[in-house]
Amino acid sequence: MISFTDSEAATELAERASDLMDEVVIPRERELAGGTAISDATVRDLRAAAREYDVYAPQIPEEHGGMGYDFRDVLPTFEEAGRSLLGPIAMRVDAPDEGNMHLLEMQGTDLQKSEYLDPLVEGEIQSGFAMTEPMQGAGSDPKMIRTTAQKDGDEWVIDGHKWWTTGGVDADILLVFARTDEDVHPYQGCSVFIVPADADGVDIVRNVPHMGSQGDPKGHAEIEFNGVRVPEEHLLGEEGNGFQHVQQRLGPARLTHCMRFSGMAERALSIAKAYTTERQAFGDSVADKQHVRFEIAEQETQIQAARALVRAAADAIAAGNEARVEVSMSKVFAARATQDAIDTAVQFCGGNGIGRDLPLADFYELVRTFRIVDGADEVHLRTIAREAFEDVDSEELEPVRRYRE
Repeated sequence: MISFTDSEAATELAERASDLMDEVVIPRERELAGGTAISDATVRDLRAAAREYDVYAPQIPEEHGGMGYDFRDVLPTFEEAGRSLLGPIAMRVDAPDEGNMHLLEMQGTDLQKSEYLDPLVEGEIQSGFAMTEPMQGAGSDPKMIRTTAQKDGDEWVIDGHKWWTTGGVDADILLVFARTDEDVHPYQGCSVFIVPADADGVDIVRNVPHMGSQGDPKGHAEIEFNGVRVPEEHLLGEEGNGFQHVQQRLGPARLTHCMRFSGMAERALSIAKAYTTERQAFGDSVADKQHVRFEIAEQETQIQAARALVRAAADAIAAGNEARVEVSMSKVFAARATQDAIDTAVQFCGGNGIGRDLPLADFYELVRTFRIVDGADEVHLRTIAREAFEDVDSEELEPVRRYRE
């Protein structure tokens, strides 16, 4: 396979993560019957093992309980974690907590980090990110936000309706995106708040039924906020800069999502190769059929290309750029490449592909959601197209004849 220019530190970390996955996480996954919920005891055991293998929360600074690795250096480890649905949970690189920890690290006060970031890294509490709203609120167009937060003395009063709040059902704290100034453009008039999930007025309406729920231990909550009061020190970051803060969270989080899913794709292809090698049909193994071999080769190529795009986007972020186009390209390409790879694995494994003895069915359902969560394909394509058409060179058409000219 193609060798990337990952640092020695990144390679060594990923190797330890790979050992954890092969020796602990995947064997534990195989012990669980298909569709079985992950117990708290299993989570504790896996996280203890991640600490023993020295791969627990590598993306978080050491002073907050992590390992202090640079963002670019943790990407290969995120990919290793993605090989099993239990991997990200074990290494504490699981969404939405991973992105929320990043936002708290960047924008939190010392008090907020002490009260929320540190226990979040430790796994003592869980979090949710409440941004998306039902129709006709914020979705693919976040400027349509309708949830508000109004200042009342030394408190903020939050009113609104959110859903698809990942992890919201069991969250201890919610990071809530709300409009704080309706007289200016939303890009200058929104803020982020830390809201205890048990605060008066927070109503967890339901866990939204959804595709892939069997393989999704976090769930996605619908939540109403009815006159929820939080003290002014629960404002996260600067008032009115919520869009900028959220973008700081979403850019890297989208890349880590890409790497987790590319790891899932690699595992799916590994299962498919093992199955087709053993499975006999029409006189020889399925793996000896040209179509199977060529299709696996195509999917391996696409996943390698996705890895390269993600690394290029991460390098741009590390250089201090917002890298919106690079992130959007990575998100669209990785999501589609992963979906194609898992679909191929399901097809080649036949009945075992759609059964629950193997993880492919869960992978298949979850990967389809990836083309919608963290920005639908169309939103990212819009970002890419906007830059693509910014500098059109009209001289390219000088040789073209026009009507009656």
